[in-house]
Amino acid sequence: MQTIGRRLLWHGMALFLLGLLTGLAEQHFSNVRMGLAAHLEGLMNGIFLLALGGCWAQVRLSAALERTAFATVLAGTYGNWTTTALAAVTGTAALSPITAAGRGAPAWQEMLVTTGFVSVGILMLASSCLVLWGLRR
Repeated sequence: MQTIGRRLLWHGMALFLLGLLTGLAEQHFSNVRMGLAAHLEGLMNGIFLLALGGCWAQVRLSAALERTAFATVLAGTYGNWTTTALAAVTGTAALSPITAAGRGAPAWQEMLVTTGFVSVGILMLASSCLVLWGLRR
């Protein structure tokens, strides 16, 4: 479906812009290193959506699987940026000991960010498998 390809392109540029704006705010985060990570996540996930939108016409899935792939890839990419930015704001360290370097946050914030990162991982694995399945012969 061509409209999904165009929507992925739009979301790719939107997420790329969020990444650029995050870069401008980097120095104001509780954890500046994680702010840099959030900046890069926005840029890289935006580029990923642009690439996926560009090749979407080649993805062959049923209507239901196509909608599922679209929804999971958007939730995963935006969720990745959001969770990383949240980790930068709160200074959590549970899943990012290198970028957190001696920082930490209350247990509920650590759990929120951990749940976000685990969810993003599952969503991105699922969407990648669906797109790969759709790109088979």
